[in-house]
Amino acid sequence: MKKVENGHFVKVDYTGTLENGDIFDSSRNAHPIEVEVGADRVIKGFEDALLGMAEKEKKTFTLSPGDAYGHRNEDMEQSFMRSELPQGFDPQVGQVLALRNPQGGQLPAKIMHADEEKITVDLNHPLAGKTLTFEVEVLEINDAPSPSSCTPSTCGSCGTTCS
Repeated sequence: MKKVENGHFVKVDYTGTLENGDIFDSSRNAHPIEVEVGADRVIKGFEDALLGMAEKEKKTFTLSPGDAYGHRNEDMEQSFMRSELPQGFDPQVGQVLALRNPQGGQLPAKIMHADEEKITVDLNHPLAGKTLTFEVEVLEINDAPSPSSCTPSTCGSCGTTCS
């Protein structure tokens, strides 16, 4: 029986939950994801948990923040003057902005404070500091990517926020 090893392309269905049981992401009722195991395109703890699994095998595992999105870093809060924001933009506490990093990628930034002069955003990943539980099922194990597969760089169905 074939087992997941580094270099395999593994299609999985998964549901991720927080400690309180809330679902933060799921491929169920959507599309399974394909993970290239060992390519570091999903969180390390997720990849590590797939190692040694067989097709059709189901598993539940819990990741500490260090094996998931890391611990919160209070230095990741930054303030901007309102004058630096697009004209007419009315930032609201709790709103998530997409800021561009120097490499052209996007960073989610949650507005923590907004007053007449400035806003303060949190640049930590939304799941930083959280313990995550995943229920996974290995659907396929392949030596090459499937042609119709979406290979996300995140632990989530294509375009989700679990990176």
